[in-house]
Parts: sequence; structure tokens; C-alpha cells
Amino acid sequence: MTVITPGGTIGILGGGQLGRMTALAAASLGYRCHVLAPEEHSPAADVSAAFTRAAWDDQAALDAFAEAVDVVTLEFENVPVAVLERLARKVPVRPGPSVLEVTQDRLAEKAFVNRLGIATAPWRPITDEAGIAPALAELGGRGVLKTTRMGYDGKGQALLRGAGDIEAAWRALGPGPLILEGFVEFAMELSVITARGPDGQMASFVPVENRHRDHILKTTLAPAPITLGQAQAAVAMAERLTSGLEAVGLIAVEMFLASDGRLLVNELAPRPHNSGHWTMDACHCSQFEQLVRAVCGLPLGDPTRISDARMENLLGEEADSWREILAEPGARLHLYGKREARPGRKMGHVNRLLPRP
Repeated sequence: MTVITPGGTIGILGGGQLGRMTALAAASLGYRCHVLAPEEHSPAADVSAAFTRAAWDDQAALDAFAEAVDVVTLEFENVPVAVLERLARKVPVRPGPSVLEVTQDRLAEKAFVNRLGIATAPWRPITDEAGIAPALAELGGRGVLKTTRMGYDGKGQALLRGAGDIEAAWRALGPGPLILEGFVEFAMELSVITARGPDGQMASFVPVENRHRDHILKTTLAPAPITLGQAQAAVAMAERLTSGLEAVGLIAVEMFLASDGRLLVNELAPRPHNSGHWTMDACHCSQFEQLVRAVCGLPLGDPTRISDARMENLLGEEADSWREILAEPGARLHLYGKREARPGRKMGHVNRLLPRP
């Protein structure tokens, strides 16, 4: 097992706010961070020791990056697998290419989850428009048609309330491989974030409830208002999936708590997760410090919460309320340094600490 000691350099693929908060956590443990991203302006680069601006297919830049760092991790899961494979020839990459081969493709991801005996919404692969109607009928007449790759925050999907919605959905999403998921009546959306080190040690944060607005996460409640048995089952599922992937780093597992009480896995993310931002102020060890510990081969931190919390994303111009938030007792403000506020863009978040019952 390769241990990266404090003073080493962590390479981060992707330059967004998740990389920014990872770099800040790494600095507190004595590490330097080197960000590689194709964008000119990078919230992560603003707080890192080095920044390489390069396209994902710039092989010379990738090779130089690999030589400059001691380990590579990611804050953006849609990095091409070939990039991770090339880097892995020269430096440890955590999580590795095999993890992204599963999580980047919804068909592969659903099949992986089901192979472990863990439930998801029923689903069918779709290869052409003619296959949608019979698949929809098999799934009860309602479903969500999704691209197999690259969708996030509600992008790359269409709700099918009946056969009349098929043509428009295919026109928007096709051609190409798609997945049709049966519609789930759910009581709550949950997530669990699990860390795993190179030695197989795991640690999980408590399940949280996620509330969305226009398909974008708006509020996370920690802990989720569920029973102890449901919480234990959710954590067990997340740890089984993380172990099955042999992931080193973080795996965020998004779940539905169905109206009938079943837990259904929705998606996996091999990186820090928006629903884990509350851990920055309400846990002994944040998800970002936990990622640094995991990929560097250090002992994992204590994920126990020291306070209940409510995390609220600041979208677009909502971040302009920073003055009022700073004056609010118990509120912890985190701004990402983005240059332009746009509707729905995540500009920051606020953690409101709540007394534990």
C-alpha cells in the first residue's frame, strides 16, 4: 500500500468547488494540491499550489501532471477513463479507472448494483425509439428516460407519463443508448457517503435527506428523519457497494426511500458529494478531509456528527445574501469564488448547525 505522507502533492482532476474544498482540507493536513482542468477559471485552482490548464486528451500535459504529483484523485466523475488509465501507469489513481467504468454508464451501474443483490428502480436498456413503448408498458406505463452518460442536475432525462410523451423524449435524448427507469413513488430522497482506504478500511457518514428544486439539490437535512433500522440498512448498502467497487476514496450513494419502506439505489458518485457539505461544520472529520485521508493511505477520520445540520445551497444571486448569513447565529457560510452568478448555478452553501435532540 502506497502511503502519501504530509508534504506530498495531491493531483485533482477537475477544477470546481468540490476540488476547491478538497484542496483546502488537504492544505490543513500539510499537503499541496495540483489541479488539472480544461477551464480557464477554476475555483479549485484559486486555492491550490499549482494549476495545469489542459484538455483531457492533451497527453503531454497528462504525463507532466503525473510526474508532478504523488497521487491523483478527482472531483468530477466524467473524466474520460482513458485519462485515468494513462495517469495510472505513473502514479496511484484513487479511485481507479475500473470504478469510473461502472459509474459513468447508467446501464453498467444498475447492473453492478443489482448483481450485488441491492434493489434499484426497475429498468430497461433502450437502443431505439421503437423499443420504448413496450418497455414502458412492462414498467407500469410511467418512467424516466435517461441518457446512459453525462446527465446531472436533471439534465439528460425526460419524464414519460405515458406513450404520448415518447416521441418528444426520443427527439430530445436520442439517438444513442438510453435507459428507461420505472417511476418510483418515494417518500424521501437519501444519500450516504462512504470512504474506503487502500487497506479496505471504511467509514460512513449518517444518511441524510435531500430536497431538490428544479432538479438541483437545494437542502440537505442531517441526519435524515428515518428509523434506526432504515439508517443502518442504508449504510450497509453503501458500504457493500463501495467494497464491491474496490474504490479508494469516496463513494456517494443516492437512494430513494420508497413509499412502501424499501430502499432503492438511484445513482453512485465516486467523489465528494453536494449532500456531504454539512460535514464541514458538523462532523469530527469532513468528507473532504476524509477523501484526503483515504487517497493518501492515512487512517480514516471519525465521521461522527457533533451537531445536527441543515445545508442549503446558494444558487445564482442567492449568494448575494452573504451579509445577512454572516450575521446569523449558528450559520457557517462557504462561498466558492465563482466569477459569474447564473440562475441555478451553485455559488456557495450555508450550514446551519442545530442542537442534537
